[in-house]
Amino acid sequence: MSITLVPITLQRFPSWLKRSQSEYKSDLIATGETPRAAEEHASDAFERAFPAGAPTPDDTVFDVVDDTGRIVGYLWIGRDNSDDASSWWVWDVVVEPEHRGQGYGRAVMQLAEDHARAEGARTLGLSVFGFNAVARGMYESAGYETTSVKMRKKL
Repeated sequence: MSITLVPITLQRFPSWLKRSQSEYKSDLIATGETPRAAEEHASDAFERAFPAGAPTPDDTVFDVVDDTGRIVGYLWIGRDNSDDASSWWVWDVVVEPEHRGQGYGRAVMQLAEDHARAEGARTLGLSVFGFNAVARGMYESAGYETTSVKMRKKL
């Protein structure tokens, strides 16, 4: 199995943006936000990241392409929100459901690290929703450390 990161085309970007924002909204709802709050939260986040509705030098979106030319997922990576240009962040990463469990997740994270390092990054962070135990396990086994934990109890 071999994959590469291919910058998303400007033609595909609007559909990716809509999908990623919708998936983020769904994840926020799954964590307890109201649909309205989740919509506002997701909309605000994407408008800040892509004010012109296109990738920027600080936020790159890649298609994850396998050795047969199939798109098997995507990666959104860029600088984090701090003033430290060497701190990078994986904003979103998805391996399509039919390709999960085949090593693509680990491979795309290695490519993300390589890309960030080549851009001058010294750290690469990410957030993972608590309900995503599979992803959390993969990140931990790849050397990512927990830096904060949010907790909540339904009453």
